Amino acid sequence: MTAASAATFSVGSTFSFGTKASQLPQSKLSSVRFNSQSSLATFSGLKAATFVTFESESSFLGKESNAALRCSVAPKAQKSSQRSQYRLNPQASYKVAVLGAAGGIGQPLALLIKMSPLVSALHLYDIANVKGVAADLSHCNTPSQVLDFTGAAELPNSLKGVDIVVIPAGVPRKPGMTRDDLFNINASIVKTLVEAVGDNCPDAFIHIISNPVNSTVPIAAEVLKKKGVYDPKKLFGVTTLDVVRANTFVAEKKNLKLIDVDVPVVGGHAGITILPLLSKTKPSVSFTDEEVQELTVRIQNAGTEVVEAKAGAGSATLSMAYAAARFVESSLRALDGDADVYECSFVQSDLTELPFFASRVKLGRKGVEAFISSDLQGLTEYEQKALEALKPELKASIEKGVAFAQREPVAA
Repeated sequence: MTAASAATFSVGSTFSFGTKASQLPQSKLSSVRFNSQSSLATFSGLKAATFVTFESESSFLGKESNAALRCSVAPKAQKSSQRSQYRLNPQASYKVAVLGAAGGIGQPLALLIKMSPLVSALHLYDIANVKGVAADLSHCNTPSQVLDFTGAAELPNSLKGVDIVVIPAGVPRKPGMTRDDLFNINASIVKTLVEAVGDNCPDAFIHIISNPVNSTVPIAAEVLKKKGVYDPKKLFGVTTLDVVRANTFVAEKKNLKLIDVDVPVVGGHAGITILPLLSKTKPSVSFTDEEVQELTVRIQNAGTEVVEAKAGAGSATLSMAYAAARFVESSLRALDGDADVYECSFVQSDLTELPFFASRVKLGRKGVEAFISSDLQGLTEYEQKALEALKPELKASIEKGVAFAQREPVAA
């Protein structure tokens, strides 16, 4: 191993990247070092490639977490022997804006994005209470500069020159509340924010988290069409949480190593429109009919599971922030030239007769580069019936969003 290829991430006292590991200060109490044999391909605060060696002086993460850090949690569609030659550039160079940064999802999401060595500037916007969040995050010794923006008057400046816009803004689900109950409030919020995106950073990747995603993504598309800046390859509904949950639940059920599990989830992002394709699970594993039914229902209702467990105190904010940060990181890697980035997302699609559909896609510098159509081939009878059953509900949700956007005037 040559000194020139080494890079160190130290937790506890420093965060720095350099050409020689010997020049980098480390914390004796909690230090994590990543020494790359040839390239540091996928490291960020969320993941590290399998071919990066990992050393811990005090194993503050525990054995399982240490193992997880060794491997990428992003699904790979190619075998490890076919890895791309992508090399992560330690020079932070991308700007990310979080709209709704003071909320339950926004705060932990902003923290996770702050950990990325690819982010040079992190813009935090909300209608109130964002200055404290920004001040708090700005003390973290990671490369990105944190700037806060409050209220409608500062929204345009929060979006200037931004490469990725993440929108978790809106009201959370409460016990007994369906995603459709959120529609009227969150639809207006998303419309207003996307109008600003269209005016100030029309070329940015747009990540929609605000529920109901099955409707808010079509709303965003219609708004951008009216602005004359719609690029379907750069508008994403973040459904990564469904994949994260599917991977977790399957690993638990089948006693698999979580870092090895990848379950594609297609359809939409609410109730029965969420369809985990368990027959496509990697590594290959068999399920009984009862296990398929149990896992599918649990994955579909996992959000409700959290809402009920919090008993009125919130919804799935932490796991959603984690999943959204994973999707941000995948987008950053794609923008930075990694040719091996695959994620599930709710996007404009021609895989089915529906105008929008969640499936696995290949990401590149210009957004969606390809749809992984093979995921929908060779489905089991259960999956095929579930796919047909979800289409009417998903179609109605899409049409509801389109109708809302077409009914509402777009700000000039």
